[in-house]
Amino acid sequence: MLLQLVIRDVLLIDRVELAFQPGLNVLTGETGAGKSILLDSLGFVLGWRGRADVVRQGAEQGEVTAEFALSADHPAQAILDEAGLPGGDMLLLRRVAGRDGRKRAWVNDRPVSGEVLRSLSDVLVELHGQHDDRGLLDARGHMGLLDSFAQNDAQLEATRAAWRQLASLRSAIAKALAAQDAAARDKDFLTHAVAELDQFAPETGEDEALDTRRRLMQAAQRIREDVAKAANAMSHEGAEGAMGDALRWLEDVAPKAEGLLDGAIDALGRALNELGEAQSEVERALDRLLADPDDLDLVEERLFALRALARKHQVAPNDLAGLADELRARLGAITSGAENLARLKADAIRAEEAFQTQAGALTAARQKAAKKLDAAMAAELASLKLEQARFSTAIGEATAGPDGVDSVSFVVATNPGAPAGPIDRIASGGELSRFLLALKVCLSARSSGLTMIFDEIDRGVGGATADAVGRRLAAVAARSQVLVVTHSPQVAAQGAHHWRVEKAVQKGQTETRVRPLDAPERVDEIARMLAGDSITDAARAAAQSLLASRTAS
Repeated sequence: MLLQLVIRDVLLIDRVELAFQPGLNVLTGETGAGKSILLDSLGFVLGWRGRADVVRQGAEQGEVTAEFALSADHPAQAILDEAGLPGGDMLLLRRVAGRDGRKRAWVNDRPVSGEVLRSLSDVLVELHGQHDDRGLLDARGHMGLLDSFAQNDAQLEATRAAWRQLASLRSAIAKALAAQDAAARDKDFLTHAVAELDQFAPETGEDEALDTRRRLMQAAQRIREDVAKAANAMSHEGAEGAMGDALRWLEDVAPKAEGLLDGAIDALGRALNELGEAQSEVERALDRLLADPDDLDLVEERLFALRALARKHQVAPNDLAGLADELRARLGAITSGAENLARLKADAIRAEEAFQTQAGALTAARQKAAKKLDAAMAAELASLKLEQARFSTAIGEATAGPDGVDSVSFVVATNPGAPAGPIDRIASGGELSRFLLALKVCLSARSSGLTMIFDEIDRGVGGATADAVGRRLAAVAARSQVLVVTHSPQVAAQGAHHWRVEKAVQKGQTETRVRPLDAPERVDEIARMLAGDSITDAARAAAQSLLASRTAS
């Protein structure tokens, strides 16, 4: 519920503070007094797109603050939570516009974007007028209105869940078909490539090993000559013989040297052992360096074939072994993909059946609710002096989607025997206002926590019809807070709270002012609406009669 609206330096308003109440709040005033400015100001703080130049002449900035009361389960609480904003039982919106056109907004003293304001607006306020282009007149919203009336939340969510499952499976089938088609096109290539790689049997690290071996074999002759010289130098004719002779000579004289040669003898023994190991390694090296030209040809052939195969598949030589496994898996996927596709199609058939079941249940719920809504509308239209008009909720077939398989549209016939058609094309201005009001009466029980604003919804009607409109507005206000901008005395008389909007000139500047009316002032204002500027005793008596009729009802 809207508790307070504070406007500073906006358009023609210097400062206005409005404390709204539960029930039916009416705002009246002469044409051009500035009633629309109040709605523009409320729209501004709610983030609605409107005129850019809202700052009052001579002021540096304009500011609007709106305070709402929220229940614990109000939809705005979820929006606040999602935006990371503090919640609670009070919601304070503030928006400022500078002379330079820059706009800033706060929710509960936290800076926010205009998008957050508009999200909150959707669950806080609902604006209706003769030219309302949302809800009633927009056929795209008729299904939502019917579902809200029917309280189809559970059926709708079940249908949407079934649709998501079906859509997911259809997407998976499309991907599986594309993958299978691609694999089938590559089947010959994959078969050949896998066979070629399996026959070649590349190994990880083989390129480096072959290249090392090739370079070693190419240089083997020169290396072997030097190694052979070294082997000869270490042989019996070389170092081994000399060291052996030295060891024998020392061992022969050692008994007479009183231990002076023991260290030398031990060292020579160790040296001979090390020399023997060196000789063994050199001999093994000589064997390996005994290059066969045919072996070199084989190594080079393998190495060049390995690198050619890598270039063919555009991978590194070391990746050929892994590539073989990858291509083998792709080849196997052709067979397994067919099995997976068959499984997905079977799942999709079951999902389609589940969706049709849920959608059918939703259709039945809508058809049942449509009959109730049509009956409720018939009763409301009669009370609004549209006894001959017919309202019906047409449910047809539509392309399957998350909201089921239905199309919903509201159609009317305003006279007996006249063809029915879309409500915005058949109804006149005054009739359209009453159709809208009747629908809001029927749906108001579902408008939890919404403040509804009716902007001159009584335009084009008068007398008993205007009185009926006022009474139906009061009926809506019994369940929701309602603000009405009106020129009709019959409607104004039904209000529980009354404000007058008026213009005044202060220091050569025009200002719009709004003030609450007490009981005597209400009589005078309604009398003015009945009689014009010259208020007569008869007009006051008629005004008192209108007010008394509200009290009596």
